[in-house]
Amino acid sequence: MKNLIVNADDLGWTDGINRGILEAFHHGIVTSTSLLANGAAFAGGVEAAKSAPGLGVGVHLNLSDGPPAADREIVTTLLNSDGEFAGGPESLLLRRARHALLLAEVENEWDAQIQKVRDAGIAPTHLDGHKHVHMLPGLFEIALKLAKRHGVGAIRVSLEASSLRTALSSGSKRHAGVIMKQGVQARGLKLLARDAREQADRAGISTADYFCGIAQTGELTRAGVEQFVKSLPDGTTELMCHPGYADAALRKTATRLQDSRQTELQILTDTGIRNLVASLGIRLIDYGFVAQEA
Repeated sequence: MKNLIVNADDLGWTDGINRGILEAFHHGIVTSTSLLANGAAFAGGVEAAKSAPGLGVGVHLNLSDGPPAADREIVTTLLNSDGEFAGGPESLLLRRARHALLLAEVENEWDAQIQKVRDAGIAPTHLDGHKHVHMLPGLFEIALKLAKRHGVGAIRVSLEASSLRTALSSGSKRHAGVIMKQGVQARGLKLLARDAREQADRAGISTADYFCGIAQTGELTRAGVEQFVKSLPDGTTELMCHPGYADAALRKTATRLQDSRQTELQILTDTGIRNLVASLGIRLIDYGFVAQEA
């Protein structure tokens, strides 16, 4: 049996992203999303999630953008002079190597993020990380610990399957340099967390068998998604995506993923892609199903 989780990251960032994710669920192949507890449109994200029975909702653990969910006084090493998160996984990794990032503060912040989602009336299906920060050494263990504490049954393992990455890159011609850079990042994650699935299994937390989407972040093509779907192995695969609308709020942020979100939305709701998934007998599921099957 071939199972596919199509997870739309960044629910709760802006209203335009919330609207796009809902559309990709109702009219496309998206089955799952992950909610930013500290997103500017968190309340709208919660409302969107509750309006969509059957959409799996995870927590998008964040240390890179926006204000903390925990009291600033207890997460000082995570913040810049403006009292907000700043810096991607690379800078966090360097700070971790210099012992300038306190793991207890990471645990406090992520605990607060998960609790905020739960307090909003959502039972998370899984945990994943904004910019894959949860995969960094020491931080993955914290994510597993918090999954157990909060009764979250599954976690994303951002280790990209090479064969699926090759399939998904079909038709990609526009920004080869970006794809190459992101491919290097994907390989780096493999080196940092080679045994992540085994760690999760030992902790009693479920994972998908395969994962894909890092190298093609912001660069999805219809041809690539079609080839990806045709190349799915037996078992459960997660495809990470970022559909949405680039509204005024998103334009004000530093994210590179702007117009690409609407392109992804068009691909994910494409009638031909939906029919292909159905014709191949691929079962569309979310992480809640994975946890139940464990």
